[in-house]
Amino acid sequence: MSERSAVGTRDFLLPDLGEGLSEAEIVEWRVAVGDVVTVDQSVVEVETAKAVVDVPCPYPGRVVALHGAAGEVRPVGQPLITIAPLDGADAPDPHATYREEERAGSGNVLIGYGTGHGGPGRRRRRPRLAAAPEPASTAPAAVPAVPAGPPAPTGRAVPGDSSTPTGSLAAADRDAEPARAGGPAAAPLVISPIVRRLAKEHGIDLASVRGTGPGGVIRRVDVEAARTAPAARLAAVPDAPDAHVGLAPTGDGDVVVPLTGIRKVIADKLSRSRREIPEVTIWVDVDATGLLETRAAINAASPDAPVSILALLARICLSGLRRYPQLNARVDTEGQRIVQSAGVHLGIAAQTDRGLVVPVLRDAQRLTTRELAAALAETTASARAGTLPPARLSGGTFTLNNYGIFGVDGSTPIINHPEAALLGVGRIVDKPWVVDGQLAVRKVTQLSLTFDHRVCDGGVAGGFLRHVADCVEQPALLVANV
Repeated sequence: MSERSAVGTRDFLLPDLGEGLSEAEIVEWRVAVGDVVTVDQSVVEVETAKAVVDVPCPYPGRVVALHGAAGEVRPVGQPLITIAPLDGADAPDPHATYREEERAGSGNVLIGYGTGHGGPGRRRRRPRLAAAPEPASTAPAAVPAVPAGPPAPTGRAVPGDSSTPTGSLAAADRDAEPARAGGPAAAPLVISPIVRRLAKEHGIDLASVRGTGPGGVIRRVDVEAARTAPAARLAAVPDAPDAHVGLAPTGDGDVVVPLTGIRKVIADKLSRSRREIPEVTIWVDVDATGLLETRAAINAASPDAPVSILALLARICLSGLRRYPQLNARVDTEGQRIVQSAGVHLGIAAQTDRGLVVPVLRDAQRLTTRELAAALAETTASARAGTLPPARLSGGTFTLNNYGIFGVDGSTPIINHPEAALLGVGRIVDKPWVVDGQLAVRKVTQLSLTFDHRVCDGGVAGGFLRHVADCVEQPALLVANV
């Protein structure tokens, strides 16, 4: 975790932030050289291929060096920050209160190292941006515009619940008190870059948002409240060039988007899937009218715990995998073997502003249908908010992809390597359908199964897809398998 460098100082090395992660990109330093930090105080926000994470320092001291700038990628095991021990005069006030948003930051909690008992950190004051003098005027002062942020780190992917910051952290003193009545308007108190990005994404002027955090700090819930209450959005952020970090216009007007962060991981993983997996896609149109009626009946009986169509499809997939376990597997190319998983770790493809992520419900076969519904709702919401820890974004054995939410009927998706299969679901629309020899209008959807031909042949894949289709058309068939 650390190594001795100069006499009396220690280098805190970038820790392993999750399964298979070898590097992380610095998003924003929470501290500066000369600051005093305490045990488990967050010192930097980094972005891995799977999440935005606040990294706490496992020991106290004074910061003497920061290794890497915002936007720079640091490998795991390399120095991240250098800490020198404190003398008695430098010891932090043990009664100081450490701010809620300072510790929460992006909403992620790093697990796996540190002492587990956080300590308060000495607050520091960041310099304010110097404001240009304005000509004298008798007109009422206008609400100050959100100050422009610092240059965005090159090549950084956009987190799932956010877009580019609208204001500079340096422009809002972390310890600034709310403006006194009759005094000059203060810059919005925003600590978390996630909050600033969320405001930018939804066109919310942070100057119009009332912070409910300690000292008036604007938190994510405050921005969400402003987003859902149109009357609270007094002023939209002025039009500005699209500030997605990593976008660099060329002389010809082209925009260059570096493949970094999660975008790079997606590209690498999908390319590897296409290189290694001989995939085949089969599909079938199904009458989902009975499935919709079943869902309506379930929710009418228990409206306080609604079940989604996705949860019912997940339950059907679990039934199919019990009958055809060959698809709940992966190919170990080094060992030249096929490994069938004992449990179904169900991945749910979720589109976020950071890109496509696949959060995993571990041992999904142990959950009831209502538990599946609750877990799916919580997991997909957290994925889009960017608050899932890296461990929740890996280790899947089978993926369910509802691309129908994009208004499309079918797809030939790429398998989520190293899994062996993926079920895709198109939109449900009214179509003419023959029922008992008569033409009728029914709710129809298309199901597609993409599978690794190394783990099974068409008989298994076709049997699985037909079982899923039959259960969609006749949900009562599930009773015989649960």
